[in-house]
Amino acid sequence: MEPDKALDWVAEYNEEALSADGFEGAIIGMCEIFGRPPVIAYDRDKCIEILVQRDEMAYDEAEEYFEYNVAGSWVGDNTPVYVTLVPEDSGA
Repeated sequence: MEPDKALDWVAEYNEEALSADGFEGAIIGMCEIFGRPPVIAYDRDKCIEILVQRDEMAYDEAEEYFEYNVAGSWVGDNTPVYVTLVPEDSGA
């Protein structure tokens, strides 16, 4: 799904869902937790990959930046979530 369409799709469920600017290409869906509104879900590894490619960061630098400045930014119940996907080679 195109990034703008993904944001519109989540907005149908929660107009106040916040997005992580510049990481639209890493949206994988939405997350629902009992008692909280649905929020945008991002692929953590894709977010880091975006930082490596877009901002020309080394992987370690991008991972540290992401953890502190992106995933570490809690702004309430509408804050996005960042998912670590099970690797295909894990046997799971």
